Amino acid sequence: MPANPKYLNKSPWQQGAKITAGLIGGYCISALLHMILALVLPFHQEVLVASIVTLFLVWCTLMIIPYLFENGWKVWGLYLIIIALLYTLYLFCNHNNPFL
Repeated sequence: MPANPKYLNKSPWQQGAKITAGLIGGYCISALLHMILALVLPFHQEVLVASIVTLFLVWCTLMIIPYLFENGWKVWGLYLIIIALLYTLYLFCNHNNPFL
């Protein structure tokens, strides 16, 4: 059964923003999350081995989230804020950071 056209987004910019936010932004968030877990947890080798599966599961979840929003650019803004927060947390957790 086809979707009702009144609920579909007609703007190609919004569709592109949602798709790229899910693909690129979702992957960056899931990769940064697993990198932080590998730094923080004492069993980092097991985290890296398990991240093969869990990174894909988190990424798939983060690819669905943009379609719950009406505006794709708001999702990009949210994902960029999360990426910036996770990256700064990663820099603070990294003990071999030359900038600290």
